[in-house]
Amino acid sequence: MFFKYLWVFFISMVPIIELRGAIPVGVGMGLPLVPTYIVSIIGNMLPVPFIYLFGRKVLEWGKDKRYIGKWFTWMYEKGIRAGEKINGKRGIFIGLMLFVAIPLPGTGAWTGTLAASILNMKFRDSVLAAMGGVLIAGVIMMLISAGVFSFV
Repeated sequence: MFFKYLWVFFISMVPIIELRGAIPVGVGMGLPLVPTYIVSIIGNMLPVPFIYLFGRKVLEWGKDKRYIGKWFTWMYEKGIRAGEKINGKRGIFIGLMLFVAIPLPGTGAWTGTLAASILNMKFRDSVLAAMGGVLIAGVIMMLISAGVFSFV
């Protein structure tokens, strides 16, 4: 059983998949819902401080690299343009939290924290917004995994 939880933990750390994939996998492996939720949240939140602290620096570093330069430049400049539009506006915290809470690929803690880093949000606010979004997304995925919602 330990190795099943370890799988859930590592799956929840993977960008794009995150806990949106980890919770259904854990339930599919027969793990109880609440412990799977908790392990997924811990795994999903573990990379957040590192993404905040190093994400922008990695994008800046990669802008002039041969194979990744165009994509890194596009990501960086897109973040800067978005930041200029919403700089100083109220509701950035709630907006980031709701963005992370949407249980779709590409809207999780990785993307949200990278955006917060590019937007120069405070570290504490970024982590709290990501945590709130991850908690909400986890509840949504628990309800879906428990069969409360049906998409068929």
